[in-house]
Amino acid sequence: MVQAHIHFSGTVQGVGFRYTTLSFAQELTLTGWVKNLPDGRVEAVAVGPRASIEELISRLKAQFGGFLRDTQIEWLNSKEEFTGFSVL
Repeated sequence: MVQAHIHFSGTVQGVGFRYTTLSFAQELTLTGWVKNLPDGRVEAVAVGPRASIEELISRLKAQFGGFLRDTQIEWLNSKEEFTGFSVL
């Protein structure tokens, strides 16, 4: 298990980004959370197999390609444990 701390920028608020992230993460059985930031970005923490997290990011880029400007990912050893995936 790994943990990814991800920041998405572009037009990612008000377009269903968080709830799509939630849906994809649940399909991929990832745990963690996603939330809007005051600066207009969306922040997410996802925990699970690296391949599943990469699939999550790939699906989001495919779904929101026209809205996403940048995706920054920090890979960490899984430190936190979550019981599911949630929108904060």
